[in-house]
Order: sequence, then structure tokens, then C-alpha cells
Amino acid sequence: MTDGEPLRPAPASWLETWAWFALWALLAGLIVLGLISFVVLLMLAVIPLGIVLILLAASSRARRSAFGALAGVGGLFIVVAYIQRDGPGATCWHTATSGGCDEHLNPWPWLLVGLAFVIGGIVLNALYAGAVRRRYDLDLMGRQVHP
Repeated sequence: MTDGEPLRPAPASWLETWAWFALWALLAGLIVLGLISFVVLLMLAVIPLGIVLILLAASSRARRSAFGALAGVGGLFIVVAYIQRDGPGATCWHTATSGGCDEHLNPWPWLLVGLAFVIGGIVLNALYAGAVRRRYDLDLMGRQVHP
């Protein structure tokens, strides 16, 4: 590296990287929940959340942690698995004044897909953050780094 060549900005800190990751996860989870729900307030929230997501995507530092969106979607799959934890099949219940049966889905596919999304998002984010850090360190040592 020569003296006249500007240094590229330092990569994000560990805390900043995971804070952006959490924000991506929260936004993606809320948008998907709003899209699949029939709750009017959540459906109306999709538009402002979409605008926030577009603004977030415009920031290069925030885009580095966009794998958090995978974790946010995976979180919804895990919630469905939790709701269906008594399945598969019918679960009957009764109290002193009432009774009934509920039909439940098999929770295992939902759990496995959710865990795959969450773990995949975390691993990809960690790998990408490490690659950015290594590339910056090599650049500082004066080695030629190819894009």
C-alpha cells in the first residue's frame, strides 16, 4: 500500500455486526408475520417495516449483517413448532365446565426448518464478518487483496 492510497474503512466491531444482525432478524420476522397473519394491525405495519427495511438495505454497514433476515424467518418457524408441540394428531382436554379436542401438526419439520434458518443465518453472518476482518487485516499489512 502506498502513502497516497486511502485506507478503506475499518470493518464493523463485533457488537455492531451482531446489533445489525438482530435488527435484520427482527424486521424480517415482523414483515413475514405481517404478511401471513390476518391481524389488520400487523398487515398495516408491513408497509412501514418495508420502508425501514429498504433504508436498512441502503446502508453498506447494515447490509453486511443481512443474514439476520434468515434468522428472523427461522424464528417464526420455531414459534409454529412451539405452538404445535402437542402434535401430531388430536389432543383432547376437559375442565369442570367444558372440553374439546384440538388438531395439531407435526412440530418436527417446523422446528428443523426453523433451526436450519437460524443457525444458517448465524453461521453465515459470522463467516462473512470474519472474512471482512481478515481482508482488512491483510490490506493493512500491505498484501495485495483481490476482490
